[in-house]
Amino acid sequence: MKACDVMTLNVITIGPDLDVTAVANTLVGNQISAVPVVAMDGKLLGIVSEGDLMRHTGTDAERRRSWWLDFFRDSSTLARDFARTHARKAKDVMTRNPITVSPDTALSEIATLFEKHGIKRVPVVLGGRLVGIVSRANLIQALASRGSDVFPPRARSDEALREAIVTCLRDQPWAKRPINIVVNQGVVDLWGFVDNAAEKDAIRVAAEATPGVKAVNDNLRVYPAVYGAS
Repeated sequence: MKACDVMTLNVITIGPDLDVTAVANTLVGNQISAVPVVAMDGKLLGIVSEGDLMRHTGTDAERRRSWWLDFFRDSSTLARDFARTHARKAKDVMTRNPITVSPDTALSEIATLFEKHGIKRVPVVLGGRLVGIVSRANLIQALASRGSDVFPPRARSDEALREAIVTCLRDQPWAKRPINIVVNQGVVDLWGFVDNAAEKDAIRVAAEATPGVKAVNDNLRVYPAVYGAS
């Protein structure tokens, strides 16, 4: 699946000259945590998040308490901080050059961006113009609707799949007995004996959870209990 399959189309936006108070009211009134800033022609200029507004509310007293940190900061950084905390318009508090994706960006790539950059949403642009937005909620909704189809596993060779399963089991303290693992065109066959049903289930789960595995045939057998053994 791609961004165009899950993105919100009717995106709430604001202009660069909107008053900061009005920006805050826009977030609260629409129950959103960020809003894109766009030009008259639809070009994306930036995005204002709750975090941007929180940084805007820093007080002079708080700034004075960190004067010694300012001593080590260059003048351009201090100037930008002053403009941000004293600004009255969206264009002065917004995050410029935000991370964006295209309508054809895969959802797996978007999920990676969220994780890597610690962001909650990403604008979707086409030709520099905003056409939608994808949030973490959009990804979760897609996952609930389509399941594993949302993030299809990468194709892996049978040898690589077998090695991945073997490596996983090798690290488990409960996987004590050697078993035979056969992989053919992504289908895993498990053969051998294990000590108990819990171990049998755990090995099957390990195989099923390996990215690229299409199916698992569990042929494992549990050793019969030996009664009276001491």
